[in-house]
Amino acid sequence: MFQSFKRVLISAAIAVAVLPAVAADKLKIAVVPGAYADSINAAAKDAKAQGIDVEVIEFTDWTTPNVAVNNGDIDINYFQHQPFLDNAVKKNGYALASAGTGILANVGLYSLKHKNVADVPNNGKVGIASDPVNQGRGLLLLQKVGLITLKPGVGYLGSINDISSNPKSLRFVEVEGPQLVRITGDVDIAQGYPHFIVAAKAFDPSSGLAYSGIEDQQFAIQFVVKKDRVNDPVVQKFIRIYQNSETVRTVSKKSFSNDDRLYTLAWLKK
Repeated sequence: MFQSFKRVLISAAIAVAVLPAVAADKLKIAVVPGAYADSINAAAKDAKAQGIDVEVIEFTDWTTPNVAVNNGDIDINYFQHQPFLDNAVKKNGYALASAGTGILANVGLYSLKHKNVADVPNNGKVGIASDPVNQGRGLLLLQKVGLITLKPGVGYLGSINDISSNPKSLRFVEVEGPQLVRITGDVDIAQGYPHFIVAAKAFDPSSGLAYSGIEDQQFAIQFVVKKDRVNDPVVQKFIRIYQNSETVRTVSKKSFSNDDRLYTLAWLKK
């Protein structure tokens, strides 16, 4: 009887030994290069210690990350604010939604030719984002500094066609947001994203002639997922890791050139 019982114990031990280890949860997260990628990579290291394997995939445009999440090829993307997402959903019918809030990056106006906004000449060239929402955000900043006036009520959905007053007859050069840093030297003044400027090492991201207000919460970057995964436990666990990570905060500060004027941790301001 004892031998029989011993054989049972040995068999059970062998069975336990050959059972596969519990697999870690996995997430694929799409980012754009710069501050967002840096912060997600930092959070990925913390997540690894808490049982989530994160694969970070970089894109250089603002279209493919939404297509990839909508198709199920990517679990989360982290590059866009809520107005941009709303416009993309309306335009393309994506079944996407925000699962949480991340960094709020300010927009600036930059010039490599002039030291003040007032120095921008008549018929000067202005670099501005080509997509509807970010173009509107840039135009609001141009209005704030007195270079143009927009039609009443258009807000961040305004386009260059909604300019009601352009006293210096400024000419607009439209390019995708991430590429604005590359044309800043070719125009008189350009809308700019400090985190892209830092990533490109093109010029001083703290040299802006003006910045949008950091209280502009609606432009905080969102963790975007398919609608049916907003409350996914693994997604929410990763977002909590990100928002509570001291490493993320340290890396983010460095990514924004250690300049608190350029960004804020939006989830702490709600």
